[in-house]
Amino acid sequence: MVENFGIWVGKVADFICGYPLFILLIVGGLFLFVSSGFVSVRQLPNALKELRNSRRREDGGEISSAQALVSVVAATVGMGNIAGVAIALVMGGPGAIFWMWVSALVGMSTKFHEGVLTTKYKLFKPNGKAEGGTMHIIDRGLGRRWHWMALTFAFAGLLGTLCIINANQLTEAITTAFHSHFSFEHSLFGMSHEASLRLVVGIVIAVVVSLVTLGGIRRIASVAGWLVPFMVGLYFVLVAWIIITHVHDVPRVFVSIFKEAFNLRAGWGALAGIAIIGARRAMLVNDAGVGTATIMHGASSNSSPYKEGLVAMLGPAIDSGFVCTLTAMALLLCADFSAVEGVKGLQVAMDAFGKALPWGEYLLLVIVTCFALSSMFSYSFYGTRCAAYLFGEGKSKWYTVFFIVTLVVFAVIPLGVAVGFCDLFYALMAFPTMITLLMLRREVREIVKLSKTVTK
Repeated sequence: MVENFGIWVGKVADFICGYPLFILLIVGGLFLFVSSGFVSVRQLPNALKELRNSRRREDGGEISSAQALVSVVAATVGMGNIAGVAIALVMGGPGAIFWMWVSALVGMSTKFHEGVLTTKYKLFKPNGKAEGGTMHIIDRGLGRRWHWMALTFAFAGLLGTLCIINANQLTEAITTAFHSHFSFEHSLFGMSHEASLRLVVGIVIAVVVSLVTLGGIRRIASVAGWLVPFMVGLYFVLVAWIIITHVHDVPRVFVSIFKEAFNLRAGWGALAGIAIIGARRAMLVNDAGVGTATIMHGASSNSSPYKEGLVAMLGPAIDSGFVCTLTAMALLLCADFSAVEGVKGLQVAMDAFGKALPWGEYLLLVIVTCFALSSMFSYSFYGTRCAAYLFGEGKSKWYTVFFIVTLVVFAVIPLGVAVGFCDLFYALMAFPTMITLLMLRREVREIVKLSKTVTK
């Protein structure tokens, strides 16, 4: 029954996340990219400069702009950067990576618009703390006539930020490692030995996540502040070693990426399919246009929409541009995609790293654990703010409990169901967000012009 339901969810997600979402995120993002005067290219040096100047927290916000960026990156640099890239390669081949790069460049300009608008339209709670998000941009920027779209985003945010793939794939990685060296002899609640082990792992994950998320946004930002540099740095070292030891194959990898990105041997339909796969997986990696970043950057103490936008646009450059490229290089150099059957993500990466490095699968497991947990920390905050918008501040605390419990549930369900659910609710968040960004793009241009006038 679960598998049949998963097939149905997958079909719905495939339809919504196909051409409609591709056009909205990529074509809509390209329109924002052009209308903003290629902001993600021209303003990149200023964005890096602003990041260095935005580490201090001003009055009126719970976190600084730099902490907001790190927390957003903590959410986006997650399982999608490893499992998601592997899934893209399995389903779309090397060419899908090129379209992930395109999505990253376009996503930077989309994130810029998100950062600008969430800062302009954020509101302040009675205790003086700032709060933002797509739902507030819609209500305050577009008016009550579009309130239904704000409700759609918030409801989808409740379910789309439940870390479905993160919990599922992290559990898969840990159980696979345990099965290699240990045998789990006991079954729980009539389940198989493997399902029992997944349940135990899910419970442990839930306990660890609760220790951070129950401390609120400041504890999440504090943990992300040291966890993100550590995990990205360690991952870079591992992939650098793989590239050095396989340096003779590096040109072949880049040739395959660009060649397969525009491969017309199977027709224009196949080319469009590869582009959609890359863009769809990129959506789950950098969240550009999905709207989750508006919630975190809306909690920033930065009072300048323009400056917050500059900091926000660095997110896709880090996760889709840098970390995903590291994963793609490692997998294309070492993974054996010919032996892969069905939709598999993390296991492909584990096998590749195990082949390329001594104890590589266990080193990757450490990184994967950091990636997955960091995402869970930030995503719990996203869902809590959506719950607060829908049900009020008092009842939103129960969402955190619900979030923690679902980590156990999604640790056990099949991956196909997880991917379908995640894609579906992300799409339902992306449509309201992108429509809002497109409708308010002129306000972003005016803010940019005003900022340039002030700085002259």
